Amino acid sequence: MTKNYDVIVIGAGPAGYVAAIRCAQLGMKTACVDNWLGKQGEPALGGTCLNAGCIPSKALLESSELFERLQKDVAGHGIGVEGLAVDVAAMVGHKDRIVGDLTGGIVALFKSNGVEWIPGRGQLLPDHQVQVTPHKGSQHAISAGHIILATGSSPVRIDAAPLQDDRVVDSEGALNWTEVPARVGIIGAGVIGLELGSIWRRLGASVTMLEAQDVFLAMADQQLAKAALRIFQKQGLDIRLGALVKSTRVIKNGVQLKYSDAGGEHSLTVDRLIVAVGRSPCTQDIATAAADLLLDEGGRIHVDDMCCTNLPGVYAIGDVVRGPMLAHKGSEEGIAVAERIAGQNSDVNYAAIPSVIYTKPEIAWVGQTEESLRQAGVDYCSGVFPFAVSGRARAMQETDGMVKVLSDAASDRVLGVHILGAQASELIGQAVLAMEFEASSEDIARTIFAHPTLSEALHEAALAIDHRSLHIVKSRRR
Repeated sequence: MTKNYDVIVIGAGPAGYVAAIRCAQLGMKTACVDNWLGKQGEPALGGTCLNAGCIPSKALLESSELFERLQKDVAGHGIGVEGLAVDVAAMVGHKDRIVGDLTGGIVALFKSNGVEWIPGRGQLLPDHQVQVTPHKGSQHAISAGHIILATGSSPVRIDAAPLQDDRVVDSEGALNWTEVPARVGIIGAGVIGLELGSIWRRLGASVTMLEAQDVFLAMADQQLAKAALRIFQKQGLDIRLGALVKSTRVIKNGVQLKYSDAGGEHSLTVDRLIVAVGRSPCTQDIATAAADLLLDEGGRIHVDDMCCTNLPGVYAIGDVVRGPMLAHKGSEEGIAVAERIAGQNSDVNYAAIPSVIYTKPEIAWVGQTEESLRQAGVDYCSGVFPFAVSGRARAMQETDGMVKVLSDAASDRVLGVHILGAQASELIGQAVLAMEFEASSEDIARTIFAHPTLSEALHEAALAIDHRSLHIVKSRRR
């Protein structure tokens, strides 16, 4: 006999597990099917984000930054450090403990909210059924009035660089090395490549990044992207733009790459290679042909503005649908879908989703860039404030970067905020709130910020929109 639920969620990453919890909170009998296996081969909740992406990478970024600060920065504070050493295996162990604590926390959340966790692969069948292929036991079907697809994404693989043991790895493999390679190559200089490159450079590796695009961080505001590129290159990251990898070959003393750029054909030899060219939605075999689920040409599940698929009562959220592949975007979609199923009004403001790159300095933004506003023909104003003028930034010895506010020239409504600097990942939340409440730059300019704080830079950038910044000589207007 088929077991029946109100809601079945397929996938337990940040989109799926949050959707399942919210459904259960709203009184629905909920099951969550997930296929992830942890490092020890045991089922684990949290998907890529908690197990092999967001959380472990931030743990290693934090550890490696502490190591570099002790090496290079604390002397300026009058602190001496002798006999400094790094134990990469211990760092990885620390990372794994954090992952274990957080994935175990989701297990506890499922229990406390009454979500039934079903380890195994879920596949959508016709008539609101899901076929479960467990890690142990026999295949069986379950059913529900509503089904939410949230199977996430996986690293893109390229024919020019097939993965091989621990020599040529994807982003997950690069988080598990227990020794520092002398030379690390990275294909891709986007968000993932920059974060992984930062980790291994700080720990002592020589890092070369090959980016096929001619523009660095094309999705970011280019004033900040160009400033960030200069900073990263000064730190020691060798970032080569317009570099298209043709082939790779594992040799006795490393990995040999052949690539081309505007200057012709080139060869590069590294000890380890990371392939970080993006992610693709995990939609292969997500549904049987008979289910008739509609996918787009990119392999994403086709949904409307409410995350409804072409099948009544079937929804899709997170990395498997349109929009940025961000954990927090998927979580908000999961909450919204759960509340719609329960008959509530709920939506997601896609115009106010923040993006963050956890390098040093961090890069964060929300809303429109100058480039997108120009392309759309929008008349706008821009205000910029550099952290070099911030008293708190100087005290922290974190003076790289700036805050940039873009507002509509007619209404003064904030259209975008871009931050390059220390704690940008935390500061961007203030900008998101401002945009969520449809604030004007004048609203931010009239808000009192604590002194001395990094957040004063947002205040000053808003003042600079109208040439009123108190601590910089000039501001600019467009």
